[in-house]
Amino acid sequence: MSEPNVVSWTSLMTGYVNMGQPEIALLIFLEMHGRAVAPNGFTFTTVINACSILARIMLGRSIHAQVEVLGFRSNLVVYSSLIDMYGKCNEVFEARLIFDSMCSRNIVSWTSIITACAQNAQGHVALQIFREFNCLMLESPNHFMLASVINACASLGRIVSGKVTHGVVIRHGHDSNDVIASALVDMYAKCGSFIYSDKVFRRISHPCVIPYTSMIVGAAKYGLGTLSLELFDEMIDRRIKPNDVSFVGILHACSHSGLIDKGLEYLNSMHRKHGVIPQAKHYICVVDMLARVGRLEEAYQLAKSVQVEPDGGALMWGTLLSASRLQGRLDIAVEASRRLIESNQQVAGAYVTLSNTYALAGEWISAHSLRSEMKRTGIHKELGCSWIEN
Repeated sequence: MSEPNVVSWTSLMTGYVNMGQPEIALLIFLEMHGRAVAPNGFTFTTVINACSILARIMLGRSIHAQVEVLGFRSNLVVYSSLIDMYGKCNEVFEARLIFDSMCSRNIVSWTSIITACAQNAQGHVALQIFREFNCLMLESPNHFMLASVINACASLGRIVSGKVTHGVVIRHGHDSNDVIASALVDMYAKCGSFIYSDKVFRRISHPCVIPYTSMIVGAAKYGLGTLSLELFDEMIDRRIKPNDVSFVGILHACSHSGLIDKGLEYLNSMHRKHGVIPQAKHYICVVDMLARVGRLEEAYQLAKSVQVEPDGGALMWGTLLSASRLQGRLDIAVEASRRLIESNQQVAGAYVTLSNTYALAGEWISAHSLRSEMKRTGIHKELGCSWIEN
């Protein structure tokens, strides 16, 4: 083969991205650059997508600079890819700068910026941009855009906006789309309208794990533990593989329904039956579940036996510390506090809770000693505040 041209290089990169190997695509791009082969718009779109998948923000910025230097500012596909990349790298400000600088926009660029905002805790901005899009009456919204708008409504708890968007979905004939249906199920559940979630869910002809999980979590949240278990069993019967969030929902359902042994069965079956490795969030659910019914020793033994990341460990031992204080288990409270202090997380809270536990047990000298230690080392508990509007 003669010296490969830009089309050959781009095709090779695209193939690796499509096969789930974006890091190799980036290496090929760097090699192409080293051989002084000028990229085209398709090349940039492919390599920006690779950066997006890998969240390689520094390389993404470097490629963005090349886009500007080589005069691709008017290329809508390239610029939409940049918006998507910055959004997935949690750089919404930069994504918005690119969007605002575009001389012309299409449905893809509008969808990219709305999705970037919705995925980065800026749901109110996503809704504002969607309203602007509708006012301009450029094109009909596609199902990707509508799913992102619905997700924004869910994150904000804006059920009125969610219902309005649901109306837009029906008006444009997207109500049979599984991605949108899944987003609607999740939105209604998070906004406290589980009845609507159930209605939307029952209309999905072949639900996948996402709407099932939204229903399982929603049912558990609203005290419908039996329904959560029924949905989980139904999902398994349909040979749909549960994910890690599915198990969080089912463990919460067991915890709040008093089905402790059933919850332990689910935990033990996660990896063995379903190939899902338990994470800190699952162990925290089970520790809390056991502690709620006074099975504190089992919760303690479980916490000691598992290895989780520092943040998850802090939550787990913090849960155990609070429970041991309420149930008067000074020995467990001391160990939980030690673990928290050693991890350098929730240190002030651990000191205060342990001091209160000593006081409840009548160990006044130990309680006073801890308070003195806090004062000596400058440790103090931050005052709480509420952001709930009156």
